Amino acid sequence: MLRFRSLGSGSSGNATVVEAGDGSQVRRLLVDCGFGIRQLAARLGAAGLGIDQIDAIFITHEHADHVGCGPTAALRHRIPLWMSYGTHAALGTPDLQGLLRVAHDMEPIHLGPLCVLPFTVPHDAREPLQLRCTDGASHLGLLTDLGHASSHVLQQLQGCHALLLEANHDPDLLAASSYPTFLKRRIGGEHGHLANHAAAGILKAVQHAGLHRVVAAHLSAQNNQPWLAQEALAHALKWPIHAVDIASAATGTDWIDVALPQ
Repeated sequence: MLRFRSLGSGSSGNATVVEAGDGSQVRRLLVDCGFGIRQLAARLGAAGLGIDQIDAIFITHEHADHVGCGPTAALRHRIPLWMSYGTHAALGTPDLQGLLRVAHDMEPIHLGPLCVLPFTVPHDAREPLQLRCTDGASHLGLLTDLGHASSHVLQQLQGCHALLLEANHDPDLLAASSYPTFLKRRIGGEHGHLANHAAAGILKAVQHAGLHRVVAAHLSAQNNQPWLAQEALAHALKWPIHAVDIASAATGTDWIDVALPQ
């Protein structure tokens, strides 16, 4: 069994729970922790969980909307905290009291029935990583915060049954926004964030018969609209627009099963 739930996704904060079970044990990984400690507790509570039910935390990169209370929660509840050397350095090499676990590109992390494979992505952070997750039978790709899809990225998404995929902005809305020029260039650059059409291009490259759930994530509140993201991604997949889910900033998503429906 493999399932996931976004607790919220956007520039105000990002967190996703990935859960795997094999009948005898269940393991849960919190991917990013971009909220305050009380808000995290509330969002976990809405998912039917407490922080004591999280087995590990994985921080993808050092930006505040992904780190949030991660180190504090890890220290307070003695939860192992995974991140790259680069992310740890960018955070100022905080003392994590033996809880730091260093993640590397293409080195799998085993948490009971859950196996996660970190892979590097092109983003303006020190050593950013995203994840492919599996219970051995089903495969989930988590991909946000990148400016373009390298061949390495596309390779890691092949064969996934579900994807949580960044669709950050609409280029026309970004160009017309009040953002300063340097910020527009950063967001739209090769190490920035994925535009809707770029996310659609990724889906065309990795679509296969077993891909049955796609969640658009990290949507800009100022430079995108949910229907624009859904339209672009659904068109790429040749799916109905409503078949593409949205991870909202306020509530994320419901629990989503990764395995193909029987």
